[in-house]
Amino acid sequence: MIKSDHLTVGKIVGVHGIMGTMKVHSYAESPAVFQPGDEIEVIHKSGETSALRINWVRPHGKVLLMAIDGIDERTQAQKWIGSELRIKKSLLPTPEEGTYYWFDLIGLMVFTGDNEYLGRIDSIIPTGSNDVYVVKKADDGDRREILIPALESVVTSVDIEKGTMKVSLPEGL
Repeated sequence: MIKSDHLTVGKIVGVHGIMGTMKVHSYAESPAVFQPGDEIEVIHKSGETSALRINWVRPHGKVLLMAIDGIDERTQAQKWIGSELRIKKSLLPTPEEGTYYWFDLIGLMVFTGDNEYLGRIDSIIPTGSNDVYVVKKADDGDRREILIPALESVVTSVDIEKGTMKVSLPEGL
């Protein structure tokens, strides 16, 4: 699996006012990923990519309002509606020991303690108490999913460099 050095963190969903301010739906838990002065990669719905600099950001209901350097009119901002926003992963804080970003976990090969291949992490479901890894084994025609709770008692090791996760499955899985 090829991993990008950028992460999609939001989408421009509208404009606000007449001064070129954009409404952004953030995919991030915290608006802190959008820092004034930082460069952000904008992927226009046409596929064209541009690097733009964030002027300021502030919460506004369920969206963020964002001003971009050089965009100071509503008509300029409207052209960007539907564009995806991406940041360099290197700008993210280093996670604490034993914690990982979802983008690091998705795609990992999952094995039991006996080295039985279970599949790859396809997606992650947040449940409130703990996440659940959706593991699919599609490479041999088997399309079943295994739901594995993201608990220390279940996940025995994670090796991002090798692209593997070892688990000790609870009874019944």
